[in-house]
Amino acid sequence: MHFTTRIDGSTARITVHGEIDYDTLPLLRAAATALPPSVTELVWDLEHARFMDVAGLHLLFEQPSPDGPPRRTTVTNLAPQPLRLLILATEVKPGLEFTRLLPDTPASLLDD
Repeated sequence: MHFTTRIDGSTARITVHGEIDYDTLPLLRAAATALPPSVTELVWDLEHARFMDVAGLHLLFEQPSPDGPPRRTTVTNLAPQPLRLLILATEVKPGLEFTRLLPDTPASLLDD
């Protein structure tokens, strides 16, 4: 697994290439933590992450560090398996409100 980070103004896009699991979670957390304080929006681009286990849920839903700046987190380009995992997670724990993560996902995909 590797990733690329692109910062454009106050938005950072981290593009993940490979699986998101407990082996890769520390590296991805470190990438998000290393972003400058001026970044107020973090976009996880998962187009090339075809598999995500529960570690991905931790990555996307954990609260930011109280010492760090507040950031809006979104996800784009979800493959079918990670999307199904997010849907399943909200069925188990409805309070997750995962739709805030998916601003560019058509509602028809979320209803399946």
